[in-house]
Amino acid sequence: MAYYKDLREYIDVLDQNDKLVTIKREINKDTELHPLVRWQFRGLEEKDRKAFLFEKSIDVKGKKYGTPVLVAAHAPSRQVYAMGMMCRPDEIMQKWAQAQLHPIAPRIVASGPVQEEIHVGDNLLEHGGLEEFPIPISTPGFDNAPYFSAGNWVSKDPDTGIYNVGNYRAMVKAKLKLGASNLLPQHMRMHREKWKEKGAAVMPAAVVIGPTPNVGLVAVTRLPYDLSEYDVAGGLAGEPLELVKCQTIDLLVPATAEIVIEGEIPTDYLEREGPFGEYTGYIGRGRPSVFFNITGITHRKKPIWNAFLSQFPPSESSLLTRMGYDGTFYKFLKHDLSISSLVDVGFHDASGGRQLCVVSLKKASQPEVWKALNGAMVLMTQFAKIVIAVDDDIDPRDPDSYLWALVYRMQPDRDIRTTPGKTIGLDPSIVPGDVARDSSERPSGSGLMINATRKWDYPPVSLPKKEYMDRARQIWEEEGLLPLTPKKPWYGYNLGCWSEEDMAEAELALKGEHYQTGEKLARNKIKG
Repeated sequence: MAYYKDLREYIDVLDQNDKLVTIKREINKDTELHPLVRWQFRGLEEKDRKAFLFEKSIDVKGKKYGTPVLVAAHAPSRQVYAMGMMCRPDEIMQKWAQAQLHPIAPRIVASGPVQEEIHVGDNLLEHGGLEEFPIPISTPGFDNAPYFSAGNWVSKDPDTGIYNVGNYRAMVKAKLKLGASNLLPQHMRMHREKWKEKGAAVMPAAVVIGPTPNVGLVAVTRLPYDLSEYDVAGGLAGEPLELVKCQTIDLLVPATAEIVIEGEIPTDYLEREGPFGEYTGYIGRGRPSVFFNITGITHRKKPIWNAFLSQFPPSESSLLTRMGYDGTFYKFLKHDLSISSLVDVGFHDASGGRQLCVVSLKKASQPEVWKALNGAMVLMTQFAKIVIAVDDDIDPRDPDSYLWALVYRMQPDRDIRTTPGKTIGLDPSIVPGDVARDSSERPSGSGLMINATRKWDYPPVSLPKKEYMDRARQIWEEEGLLPLTPKKPWYGYNLGCWSEEDMAEAELALKGEHYQTGEKLARNKIKG
């Protein structure tokens, strides 16, 4: 089956699968739009969350926009995320691994819908520059401007020509100017430093709005520096991504996207960008960062503006991030480090999808457990603040499950290690908020590794055996009770510390012959 040809085809599929809410009434993009979508992340279970399409909007000055705004279309839930990948939810991890192991290079085409309308040169301001689009305020009451939240920034290494596509928020500073939250070691900032070293006054860049979902998925996922997101996006789709040449700069961008903003990033100056609501659940302070002067705008006729819902977790951003990190870390640990016992990896919404990681292993030796813990901690210095190793009978995405393992399969003096040097710049627990994020006064944070695997045989899990839980579920469903979502563990099983005598006594009980056990115990009574 061919991958989505554009965002619009994907929107149709969301609608057909009852995963889209269409708002036809006029909505204020600055004060009402993001708060309305936010409610589903503060008041609904994940399975009930959907994408939102706003057909009409106004701004705080009363200006009306005919451009629709699409929010939370990539990851309001795991089910929707899987739809963007064209796979089942249980196939996401493997599909991410395969896309990185077998990337597909893009294909250059002569033209595409994203250039149906072209605004360059004298007509760049013909429709108002950025004012043509209903760019929402994400955290009304705290953000200092409308921001691009689903801006896919395109740049390339001046030496190798390898492209990067990264999701960096963008502050609207003027009709033809953006500020970007882009710090080292983010790849676009690394590109800028290379252009600067070569003596270039500016670096060409482009911001892509509303490409096919695979581009959005790779843009928020941390991939190796020398692996182009365009290639991995092709791997996810199973076919090459079609690219067209920009009109004013030497870059290639997705041909079927909704909007492309072309321009240049100066290499000699920085400007303050922010404050803005962050994935940590706190407002990120403003700090010096790069800015972007617009040289051209191209878009489809009647384009759709696309935005992510970020800020306080859980959010679309936290789910987007954790799903991509799940796949990236799984591939690294399973294939690059050859940890054959690895079963699953689960990052967590509560950490913004970044800083709490649980790895599940099957019958791993203790050296291999620590290899996995250290590998996950080292892979990304900026993230993975807490890494927990559990056995394969633990669900790494369910706090009830892995907290049980933390309490009963771990001893703090033996199974916990810390590591220094974590550079988690937005973590407010490192230093007071009035110390700048990039200040020399700001110390690094630290990481925590916890081995919550069983070190020896355990008694059985104290739940009914599987066959009895299966029968009870059949009766439950026959009675028409509410649908069940089983949580690991949902049945009892032997963990090695269980004798033949124990088993025999349990079997007698299920035959109604438990008096035999009572008689045996009476015969073997002891003085006490």
